[in-house]
Amino acid sequence: MHGTFLYFRNKMQKMFIVREARLQDISVIANFQLAMAWETEKLELDPEVVSFGVKAVFEDSSKGVYYVADMDGEIVGSLLTTFEWSDWRNGTVLWIQSVYVKPGYRRRGIYSRMYSHLKEKVMSDPHLRGIRLYADVSNHMAHKVYEALGMNSEHYKTYEWMK
Repeated sequence: MHGTFLYFRNKMQKMFIVREARLQDISVIANFQLAMAWETEKLELDPEVVSFGVKAVFEDSSKGVYYVADMDGEIVGSLLTTFEWSDWRNGTVLWIQSVYVKPGYRRRGIYSRMYSHLKEKVMSDPHLRGIRLYADVSNHMAHKVYEALGMNSEHYKTYEWMK
């Protein structure tokens, strides 16, 4: 479904599309990631490292796929999907990562439409088995959004070690 567009009207009644990101979207996505790290964790990331990290996804599609919400040529949201092989399900689970919606567009249905786009993709592809994501434990607003979309956090707790 490469290049698929879904058209939506958000709560402001403006048209926007959800589409796979393009090379020319790299700088916007990288800036979103810098803003998200600061907003959520007060973490100041190295812009050059983030830019190369975003670009790496475009250079190697096995790393993931970025999707954007495009409103009249302005990117107002983005997310990254990565892939987890599930031997239990004999298929791939999409992980949603790096979600960002510009502050002036939040709580207007942008993320829910991006999620719907991915859910439709999973439903139509027999090799895709589901969607997962992780959220910071203190991000209560995000938890409410994910739960409202039918996701739950009942089965797993995420642990990590980072270099």
